[in-house]
Amino acid sequence: MGKHIIIIGSGLGGLTCGYILAKNGYRVTVLEKNAQVGGCLQTFTRRGVKFETGMHYIGSMEEGQLLHHFFRYLNLLSDVKLRPLDREAYDLISIGGERFPFANGTEHFTEQLAKYFPKEEDSLRRYWQAIHEATESSPLHSLKTTNEPIVLNPSHIKLSYDKFLENVTNNELLRLVLAGNLPLYAGERGKTPMYISAFINDFYNRSAYRIVGGSETIALSLVKSIRAMGGEVLPSAEVVKINCDDKQAVNVSLKNGETIEGDYFISNMHPVRMVEMVESSLLRKSYRDRIAAMNNTISNFTVYIAFKKDTVPYFNSNFYHYNTPADVWRGKDYEQSAYPSSFLYMHLCSSENQQFADAAVLISYMNFEDVAQWTGTKVGRRGADYEAFKKEKAEKLLDLLERQIPHTRQNIEHYYTSSPLTYLDYTGTEHGSMYGVMRDCNESIHSLVSQRTRIPNLFQTGQNVNSHGILGVIIGSILTAGELLGVNHIVKQIKNAD
Repeated sequence: MGKHIIIIGSGLGGLTCGYILAKNGYRVTVLEKNAQVGGCLQTFTRRGVKFETGMHYIGSMEEGQLLHHFFRYLNLLSDVKLRPLDREAYDLISIGGERFPFANGTEHFTEQLAKYFPKEEDSLRRYWQAIHEATESSPLHSLKTTNEPIVLNPSHIKLSYDKFLENVTNNELLRLVLAGNLPLYAGERGKTPMYISAFINDFYNRSAYRIVGGSETIALSLVKSIRAMGGEVLPSAEVVKINCDDKQAVNVSLKNGETIEGDYFISNMHPVRMVEMVESSLLRKSYRDRIAAMNNTISNFTVYIAFKKDTVPYFNSNFYHYNTPADVWRGKDYEQSAYPSSFLYMHLCSSENQQFADAAVLISYMNFEDVAQWTGTKVGRRGADYEAFKKEKAEKLLDLLERQIPHTRQNIEHYYTSSPLTYLDYTGTEHGSMYGVMRDCNESIHSLVSQRTRIPNLFQTGQNVNSHGILGVIIGSILTAGELLGVNHIVKQIKNAD
């Protein structure tokens, strides 16, 4: 058995790194603080109904498309069942009473939206041409071997998505429609780089799917494979400290008092959590200060809905709603008196031939400040005031959903809620942020989290490295594992798997 890799956290990044390294002869131990593995891949069940917590749909999964290549390499294809979203409207954008469909395929997408914007067909073609230029500039998105894993045009990094849209079209409503899926990356006006939205929109436009039975099937498959290759995945094993000598990390201390030694260490935590666990002077104050000062994406408030049996037809699109055009970019700057003014609504998929919905999630932005007064309390023990707060927000959100999709409320059997505190508890991300560190086109270097740290044998992975989402995290995992194996070696393995 080769060198010992200790991976802290069993989210997608940790499990993907674990799989790649175990496949290449390393001895892998994945340590997870919670009883359930998976991070944002976790699901939970209430009264027999299963709910997703984070990864609600994925893209580029048709034969020959990028995620399909990755899934084949990671041995996921046989364990993870998928159902395609409506190819005519995988996303449906609702703005001020009008609804606009996003169709799969750039030509079909263009044709569909051109029906609503007949003078903008050329603008839509320019939009997709620029998106393809951005994605093709990254070798890992086209599985090319290279000595520079991330090669992005500076204009894609330093240009904000809203400014990019202004360059594409003068039609303000079309710009808002094209920004309508902002909750996928918590986009902020003047900050979110064009390349983030380019990668995500290209990813889903090629093909879009829901995961049958929930995204935990991905986590469970990776755990099974890691164990089959001789690795360990240990739940309820909370790391409290990363210990170093004068040169490098040497072991980790667990909450139960146990110490585990390793040759290399990979953190699948938010960078702030990782820094908190390292007391060594190998992490300089300047590095600690930079990590602490990073801005994070906004968090969310979610209502998990269970429907009465066979009452709600399965809705095979993702529904993004904004009360007014101004709400599209409002994001974290919402007014409490007008909350909520936007939401994302999705049915969950429990079978490949589903006719009626069992469950849905209803998600709206929420700032951590809204729940900060309950910081430090434990799940289920936050008090009556907190429960009343959540109930009030949930009822308002359900009222807004009812106005957009009438007769939904009468078919709800029961519902549950989560807040930024819930997200903080289960993922450890700073202030419960949905997507961790926010990429800012104005501070492209300072908002970058490298897979390397100042400690030579301590690396990072997860949504803060490279980018978030299933594609961003897998690519980030390749970059992290590539520190030990070489990125080109992994790319060649992915190609050979096909």
